[in-house]
Amino acid sequence: MTSNAKQAIEARCGDCLKHKPAFDSTIVVTDYLAPADQLVLALKFGARLALAPAFAEMMADAMQQQHMQAMPVVLMPVPLGRFRLQERGFNQSLEIARPLAGRLDIELVPQLMLRVRDTAPQSTLPVDERHRNMRRAFVVPSTSMNHVRGRHIGVVDDVMTTGETLGEVAATLKHFGARRVTNIVFSRTPSK
Repeated sequence: MTSNAKQAIEARCGDCLKHKPAFDSTIVVTDYLAPADQLVLALKFGARLALAPAFAEMMADAMQQQHMQAMPVVLMPVPLGRFRLQERGFNQSLEIARPLAGRLDIELVPQLMLRVRDTAPQSTLPVDERHRNMRRAFVVPSTSMNHVRGRHIGVVDDVMTTGETLGEVAATLKHFGARRVTNIVFSRTPSK
């Protein structure tokens, strides 16, 4: 783990101090810079699924290095919309979450949350439109309520850019009763 990533975990960025996010913490392995960015792109758009277990291993190490007071009791991947899942053929966050859950011995609930509407890819939007794009994009189905209410949820994703997607996921989980939400991401776009 890079020293920049470790500092990002321990301290809140300026944006988070100004606008407190719905999530409680974020564990990050590395910054979204070369060569990590190319590895993420190879997994996500090149279907190099063999990278997912390596990402999971590094994410598990990052979590254990943080000596978290309490680990999440449930893991979930950030859900993809139906169109994007059909187009890509897999959810890269789920591919990472499976081996991560096994390594940490934490229950994985892939359908804990559903994306109820397809959204434009965040990377194609200006920063000021990303929040609006994610509004009301997720829901916790009634079959998952007992996995959410009063529990610490770990949300697995490959990249955190502005935090809008993870913020909306956390806000939805908290709306449905989650006690705590921790993001576990492989890489994060460095703050400017």
